[in-house]
Amino acid sequence: MRTDNVHSRETVVGMLMLIDAASLWYRAYYGLPSSIKAPDGRRSGAVRGFFDGLAVLARKYEPTGMVCCLEGNWRPDWRIDLMPGYKAARALPDGSEDTPEGMDDQVAAIEALLPALGIATATHPEYEADDVIATLAARTAEPVLVVTGDRDLFQLVDDERDRKVVYLARGISKAELFGGEAVATKFGVAPAHYVDFAVLRGDPSDGLPGVKGIGAKTAVTLVNTFGGIAGLKAAAADDGSDLPDRQRKAIIEAGDYLDRAVRASTVVADVDVPLIDATLPKAPKDPAQVEALAAAWGVGSALKRFHEAIEAPVH
Repeated sequence: MRTDNVHSRETVVGMLMLIDAASLWYRAYYGLPSSIKAPDGRRSGAVRGFFDGLAVLARKYEPTGMVCCLEGNWRPDWRIDLMPGYKAARALPDGSEDTPEGMDDQVAAIEALLPALGIATATHPEYEADDVIATLAARTAEPVLVVTGDRDLFQLVDDERDRKVVYLARGISKAELFGGEAVATKFGVAPAHYVDFAVLRGDPSDGLPGVKGIGAKTAVTLVNTFGGIAGLKAAAADDGSDLPDRQRKAIIEAGDYLDRAVRASTVVADVDVPLIDATLPKAPKDPAQVEALAAAWGVGSALKRFHEAIEAPVH
């Protein structure tokens, strides 16, 4: 399966699973006890949990292709230029991301294991994994499942093109599948307007302050009444519109923020990522490397479970 065209296995329509890898390994890190150790005493729960998580996802959703998308730049300069506070709460003084104890070594192990196993990865040095996911989803005609714990990616949900999100906020075992109706039920807006909603309401995790006096309920009403921020700004500029004076004033005063925040929050779907063969492997690409890393991290059983999951027949 390549991400630029349609492939099928026998009579089964292909399905591409795009993994927000950081979402998965962080949930593995926090979801498993710190007592899980490698033979040398290092924490290894994130490595074990990551591949056990992939196994669960593969068995449950039966993808024919999989790409683990990595953070080339978790906080790109161009987004900081638009929104100086973008993800600032998670940044160290040197600009790097604040990571928990023992995380960096485990991420390096996962990133070494994926290509050795033959699992496709994708990244770009100037973009976030979200942008890479959006790009790969945009250029394939196959159904797509996006696996993430990031609410921002609800903007990719598209029932017409069969794009859904497997949301990991409550962990792998309680992952939720979101199509358009589920997004609308949870947030009150269609996926195409999720960014408008988030920018109006605010999102502290991404450094979005929101618009003064506009909470979640008001944001939903405004988005659905005026058709998103573009329509809302037009209504604010029109003295004859039905927009209440208090909200009109708030929208006008927040005009520059709204423009910048929408651009910063909208995923980029045309990142220069090479064509990728996302086909699930029948055997490890580098068995010796897999064996060495499995022994070093004590994750041989987890890797075996993962291979058994991707070898299971597609119904």
